[in-house]
Amino acid sequence: MTDPRESELLASVPTGLLINGEWRQATGGRTVAVNDPATGDVIHEIADATVDDGVAAMDAAAEAFPSWAATPARERAEILRRAFDLLQERKEDVALLMTLEMGKPLAEARGEVAYGGEFLRWFSEVTAHTQGRYGANPEGTGRMIVSHHPVGPCYLITPWNFPLAMATRKIAPALAAGCTVVIKPATLTPLTTLFFAQILQDAGVPAGVVNVVTTTDTGPVSERIISDPRLRKLSFTGSTPVGVKLLQQAAPGVLRTSMELGGNAPFVVFEDADLDKAVEGAMLAKFRNIGQACTAANRFLVQRGIVEDFTNRVTERVRAMKVGRGTEEGVQIGPLIDDRAVDKAKTLVGDAVERGATVTTGGAPVDGPGTFFEPTVVADVQPGSDILREEIFGPVLAIVPFDDEDDAVRLANDTEYGLVSYVFTESFARGQRMIDRLETGMMGLNVGVVSNAAAPFGGWKQSGLGREGGDEGIHEYLQTKYTLTANPYA
Repeated sequence: MTDPRESELLASVPTGLLINGEWRQATGGRTVAVNDPATGDVIHEIADATVDDGVAAMDAAAEAFPSWAATPARERAEILRRAFDLLQERKEDVALLMTLEMGKPLAEARGEVAYGGEFLRWFSEVTAHTQGRYGANPEGTGRMIVSHHPVGPCYLITPWNFPLAMATRKIAPALAAGCTVVIKPATLTPLTTLFFAQILQDAGVPAGVVNVVTTTDTGPVSERIISDPRLRKLSFTGSTPVGVKLLQQAAPGVLRTSMELGGNAPFVVFEDADLDKAVEGAMLAKFRNIGQACTAANRFLVQRGIVEDFTNRVTERVRAMKVGRGTEEGVQIGPLIDDRAVDKAKTLVGDAVERGATVTTGGAPVDGPGTFFEPTVVADVQPGSDILREEIFGPVLAIVPFDDEDDAVRLANDTEYGLVSYVFTESFARGQRMIDRLETGMMGLNVGVVSNAAAPFGGWKQSGLGREGGDEGIHEYLQTKYTLTANPYA
């Protein structure tokens, strides 16, 4: 690490576990290295928590819950707003930190700071406006009071691909609702969460309300926390197989759960689409975050009459993309997160080619340091190809031709996942039909990015349970109580 600014920033990141308002080392002094995927270099070492450390974090969250739940909503809202303001003041540091530990281009990291910050602002505004209802029951024999209450201590598990936004999307509604949290960031990209936790402390979050545990013993630490009878909520973003296992662990405690799991997003382009808009949307939907997003378009279903034109246009755009370290000027494609991600992309492309597909650009790992894969277009992908069933999580755009609307719907819904879909058509009626017919929890109609803090984020089928963001997001952390009072006129 030779850049003075990078060195100074990394030196300012907390390296310990945040438990009950204090930064402490892991039991036994265990540490784990954090690498820059663009170079393979170790850029930091942080605490590696044990099961006992996880229990200590849970103890802190449980002890802090009663007083935080009783904190006036306005006060909680003002703390979240201060956190938003502090994040804006430090946005360049946070963006650079994400680029260093995750690899995304700096311009995209800045975009994530803006997006992640909006969850703080949105839930600061929602905090004081979550209300129940009061009124006479239909029989007139009493009065019904419906009220909402914080569910309790929460365990939040975040992925590596959006280190800030996934933390704010879970922490902000939890705190707004009056819950305390233990958050476990991914070991591959923990630095942004640690830095953000310090921002929360600076904003005035009381000790024990937010606790951060970083660990390589993910299974044992998580299992112990999930089995704690004081825990009342589990929120996880990651793969469907891991989500299923966590749901099994949560079942004995009948925990409230939010699961944002895998995706296999179809991107459907009809012959009547504005092709310029469709190509632009495709670039956003596929290559945002280097394709490492659960919302990334996985299968590009293009009507046969325009598939050649669409393929030529996206190939030209993809061929011109600049690959490099995210801190370099003009870079659009940074490294994948690790060697396994590179191997997966290579294997999926190879399988598609063996089955008859054609690579029009890219298709191979990039030689040299770091875990880079060429931005790739694979045309005429055949049925049965692994790339159509598995989440790619890389910069690979796979094109499949279709004949008519029914064919498009059949292909789009032919997956166990149902997170998001994208449709490009100039027909208002067709757009409305596709809203009804596609089996996804979210849809972009003539747009390539759907995520917004004010909107409910979540999927159908094996893409998950619950919603994050929007008015729905805070209710994932609230439980409802109905009270019947006697008729005051009786």
